[in-house]
Amino acid sequence: MMVKSKQVFILIMVTLPIFIILTSIRIALTPSFLEIEYRMPGFPKDPYGFSFEERLNWAKISLQYLLNREGIEFLSDQRILKDTALFNSRELGHMEDVKQLVQFSLKLWWILLFCFIATIFLSLSHGWVRDFWYWISRGGWLTILIIIIILLGVFFSFNLLFTGFHRIFFEGDSWLFYTSDTLIRLFPERFWQDVFIWLGGLSLLQAFIAIKVGHHFGTK
Repeated sequence: MMVKSKQVFILIMVTLPIFIILTSIRIALTPSFLEIEYRMPGFPKDPYGFSFEERLNWAKISLQYLLNREGIEFLSDQRILKDTALFNSRELGHMEDVKQLVQFSLKLWWILLFCFIATIFLSLSHGWVRDFWYWISRGGWLTILIIIIILLGVFFSFNLLFTGFHRIFFEGDSWLFYTSDTLIRLFPERFWQDVFIWLGGLSLLQAFIAIKVGHHFGTK
């Protein structure tokens, strides 16, 4: 294998964990995930009065905002009651930051998907198919290592992991809220624990598939 092609495949190996995790995130960014999560055994009820239907409705609207191209007015115009806004100004500011991160992540996911497809065609035209799948398999093992580290963080110190994540991607304390704030009522700590576990589990499944397929086609 040429040196340049090896560099390409090493890049594929390194970026595969990012692609796999982003794929898991994209699946989680669906109304179906909310439907399942809110029905999980032991999922805490809202102590301030949202019914199950209200909570699910507002959560879906919040998700819709993250995925659409609307401005923050999409959320600021939402009302729990005629004179009660769904989110306060601090929450709206945070949701704007979250939307930027989500939109960037989705764009990156599409770029990586295009790069992987392009590399497949390049491998087919240059006779690098075995090499491609070999490095995909190695990328799967790298993904497993990363996910195990993340899941250990969830089980042993979720608060530290959660805090570290927010300090990396958000400025200051803009992500801290009162328990009575709508964002905490809709998405309590249990929600985020389950999200991290879901992302870890689904990413592990994808990694094992990558290893299995990569081994099968990379050793022929």
